[in-house]
Amino acid sequence: MADFSKQFVLFHTEGCHLCEIAQRMVAKEAIDYQHQDICDDDQLADKYGVSIPVLYDSLNNKELFWPFEQNDVQKFIGA
Repeated sequence: MADFSKQFVLFHTEGCHLCEIAQRMVAKEAIDYQHQDICDDDQLADKYGVSIPVLYDSLNNKELFWPFEQNDVQKFIGA
């Protein structure tokens, strides 16, 4: 599995319109986060292939699965 340099990771893939929506939501929160394309890692593709976008908290090992709203992102990151 990939090594994550940031606490928050947005799992996505290219051409995923839901991932683009999720990215805009996360960006609104002005947090430092990492993008991780699941197609770059077979384990991530197996785990999240039908679930993306997923926001992952690497410090607390928590996942926020789509569908989510802006207030869900805020709660998840502790804003």
